[in-house]
Amino acid sequence: MGGHSGRVETRQILIDSLVPGDSPRLSGEDAEHVQLLAQSDDPLPPILVHRATMRVVDGAHRLRAAVLRGEETIAVEFFDGDEREVFVAAVRANVGHGLPLTLADREAAAARIIASHPHHSDRAIAEISGLAAKTVAAIRRRSGVGKQQVTARIGRDGRVRPLSSAEARRVASETIARHPQASLRAVARLVGLSPATVRDVRDRLGRGDDPVPPGQRDESRGQPPGRRHTGSERRRPGAENRVGRPGGGAGRDRATLLRNLNRDPSLRFSESGRHVLRWIYSRASGPEGWEQVIERMPSHCAYVVAEVARGCAEEWLAFADRLERRMRDTG
Repeated sequence: MGGHSGRVETRQILIDSLVPGDSPRLSGEDAEHVQLLAQSDDPLPPILVHRATMRVVDGAHRLRAAVLRGEETIAVEFFDGDEREVFVAAVRANVGHGLPLTLADREAAAARIIASHPHHSDRAIAEISGLAAKTVAAIRRRSGVGKQQVTARIGRDGRVRPLSSAEARRVASETIARHPQASLRAVARLVGLSPATVRDVRDRLGRGDDPVPPGQRDESRGQPPGRRHTGSERRRPGAENRVGRPGGGAGRDRATLLRNLNRDPSLRFSESGRHVLRWIYSRASGPEGWEQVIERMPSHCAYVVAEVARGCAEEWLAFADRLERRMRDTG
């Protein structure tokens, strides 16, 4: 939703090679404005065209005026964004210059952008459509495309700002209930969670549990922003007293636990045990050197990387729950 970085060259293009675009003007072209352009002696500024489809993004009035002038070619600047961005580019261009969009045009355009880009903030969409952010927020509420459908928003600065993961889990549970045959990946893409987290939601529903783990439920009850539960807070009651397991023995660090596993004869002296050890050691080293990574992380990537890290943590929690459940089931 940034600027038109695709405007890299101006070329003369045959008018017959162009395809009408998807204009944000509800009433179509303004015949009087076209006549004014056609009768002017000034050269027409380049129009904006989507290179991949040759659709007119911005400049329908100029194109019509060129036809009335009897011209066979027209100056074109190319837009190289994907098709999802074409309408956004058209709205941005029409708001920025030329015949102004009406208030109805801009509100209708904002509603379309909210539907196609639900993760983008009200302020970002307001800047594109030439509306106030409060107006965009009201349009979002009326459209039903709100916070319950996304887990993050992208602001005007391009930074991803996450919403509640607890809320995303609840949306995932509703989606699974409505579409039980949907794949984990399909649900994950829809609600913005990892497939492993969606699997955990599905497993919880299968057991009749709340789709949101106890340690995350405060997120949907007005938990202060920025506060997140630590690993010890998220463990089940009593886990801190279980000796010999990762959930217990708070004084025992991960390296010590891994060394103890490596000394276990049942793991060291069997092929299946050695496979388990290799699997654990390849994944349990942790994010070494994370202090330096944090210092070097571009600010606009931080929220995304944090979400990846949180997803990894949730996958390990799901793995731990499955292991413990297997031990309980085998008695």
